[in-house]
Amino acid sequence: MGSAGETGVERDRPWIFRTYAGHSTAAESNKLYRGNLAKGQTGLSVAFDLPTQTGYDPDDLLARGEVGKVGVPVAHLGDMRALFDQIPLERMNTSMTINATAPWLLSLYIAAADEQGADRALLSGTTQNDIIKEYLSRGTYVFPPAPSLKLTTHVIAWTYSNMPKWNPMNVCSYHLQEAGATPVQELSFALATAVAILDSMKASGAIPEEDFPKAVGRISFFVNAGMRFVTEMCKMRAFTELWDEICRERYGVEEERYRRFRYGVQVNSLGLTEQQPENNVYRILIEMLAVVLSKNARARAVQLPAWNEALGLPRPFDQQWSLRMQQIVAYETDLLEYADIFEGSSEITAKVEALKAEAREELARIEAMGGAVAAVDSSYMKRKLVESNSARLAGIEAGDQVVVGVNKWIESEPSPLASGEDGGILTVPEHVEEEAIAKVAAWRSERDAAQVETALAELKSAAQEGRNIMEPSIAAAKAGVTTGEWGRTLREVFGEYRAPTGVGQAVRDDAGDLENVRKDVEAVSDKLGRRLKFLVGKPGLDGHSNGAEQIAVRARDCGMEVVYEGIRLTPAQIVNAAVEEDVHVIGLSILSGSHLALVRDVLERLREAGASDIPVVVGGIIPEEDESQLKAMGVAAVYTPKDFQLTDIMADVVKIVAKTDMQAA
Repeated sequence: MGSAGETGVERDRPWIFRTYAGHSTAAESNKLYRGNLAKGQTGLSVAFDLPTQTGYDPDDLLARGEVGKVGVPVAHLGDMRALFDQIPLERMNTSMTINATAPWLLSLYIAAADEQGADRALLSGTTQNDIIKEYLSRGTYVFPPAPSLKLTTHVIAWTYSNMPKWNPMNVCSYHLQEAGATPVQELSFALATAVAILDSMKASGAIPEEDFPKAVGRISFFVNAGMRFVTEMCKMRAFTELWDEICRERYGVEEERYRRFRYGVQVNSLGLTEQQPENNVYRILIEMLAVVLSKNARARAVQLPAWNEALGLPRPFDQQWSLRMQQIVAYETDLLEYADIFEGSSEITAKVEALKAEAREELARIEAMGGAVAAVDSSYMKRKLVESNSARLAGIEAGDQVVVGVNKWIESEPSPLASGEDGGILTVPEHVEEEAIAKVAAWRSERDAAQVETALAELKSAAQEGRNIMEPSIAAAKAGVTTGEWGRTLREVFGEYRAPTGVGQAVRDDAGDLENVRKDVEAVSDKLGRRLKFLVGKPGLDGHSNGAEQIAVRARDCGMEVVYEGIRLTPAQIVNAAVEEDVHVIGLSILSGSHLALVRDVLERLREAGASDIPVVVGGIIPEEDESQLKAMGVAAVYTPKDFQLTDIMADVVKIVAKTDMQAA
């Protein structure tokens, strides 16, 4: 490497530039992808909507209000075909954020590539396919852990033989940090997941022992980078060194290239603020630097959120802004002309060693429990994340952790970025869901029903017999099977699963600020003649349960009786639980943008059940105009990320119950 100012210096190749994108329909998403590629994006990162991620078709009851909201709906091969229209898959690096249904979406992708005449051996990209973190943080699991792990090994084994350039498994620590993980938890929980996958892969015998190191070399990671720049950069160096250690010592991988920690990154969306959202631009840049400045631990691919993701769905301009940020760092600075600029720093080395030591301790603890799956089933991992997130939020509430524009320097000029007719975000129109339902009905009517039945029977047989499901899934994709039919077939074999919430055992020690609210809860409970009971509900398919968990924990700590059954409940189930449990207030948490449809459904069902006197409060990423609509429907209060003082929300909920009781009296 040359020094600054020299001519002819050989620059490193930049990382892959991506934006995480997809919404409304396959055709609209394709238009967005082609536009982003024309602007210099060098890879695709596909966001799928929640029905697709959890194996439902657009016309399923559980899909109501969710179609096209947080990603693109892909119900069959026709949708996948439209999604990549005019995009040559043989020359594209495609990342697909898909987990429980990863084998199916990969099968649809392969079927679409076959139609293009692509060579499967040249297809490159990644399926996230990390099911363990779904039970801990993101919630788009479908089947229990054991069969889910088996499906992951099927994908690894099949791609090893048929798609050697594909990363079949992307261990994802990103969502662990979003759920509150400390750097040590992010390191240890992610590495424990990778160990569980590789141990399962090795035990299956699907890959010859002499080729196992190559399979290890195809495992990649997807990480998070938060605002504590030095710590985050050291965390990435610790990841690379610990992974090298595990590959060498546990799996006997001798070739250095197969031990490399290959990772993509999306920087932290958790720290983006609704208040003064323009500050998010600086946050995103600082977080990106943590994963590109250190050459020895540089990301292979980077995707950045947009400045307004705390407000809603970003527009094409907002995504372009984040893309330009990457291009400026890569091409206008001299970053790529140097070797690792942190190598030899005693300060950095000390921090990296400290993180590694703590992570090894946590890994040993998880290993003693029986590994990552056992630590999920026992709720150990989930409980630790809930506790860490509680501590993080408590620090923000107390002002110990400064968030500019939120708990310090909150005075602000109105932001012109968020003004205008569109409110500074992209919204998905209501008719998208109706059109998707009509399209999937048309698709079913036009296919060969006998071929579909044969394909589904073969898929079910393979699942029952423990055979690799990839070939039957690809055949099903080509026969016209839908996402919901694939999901339903495997549910019949493997069953469904409800992950532990981690709420019941989570401990919060610093509860001194709750005393006044506790007194109010006691007073209202005395008037009610029994303990104030609060139902926290997650309607629809939104699995991001962090907010709901923190509300449930804080309500419990305030002395309320809490009913919280976890994620993915229908409005009917929530209303039934509210009536059966005789609750005093319902809190609905919805982060997917489907709040209008789902809240309307809950309120209508409460009226039908004769329980319209139970007040309903709603929390989520909710634009102001939607807040007005919700209150017009009868919602008692709406809370968004700007309402970060959870104890104040609890005080508010107690007042709402007291007022309702007075009116009833």
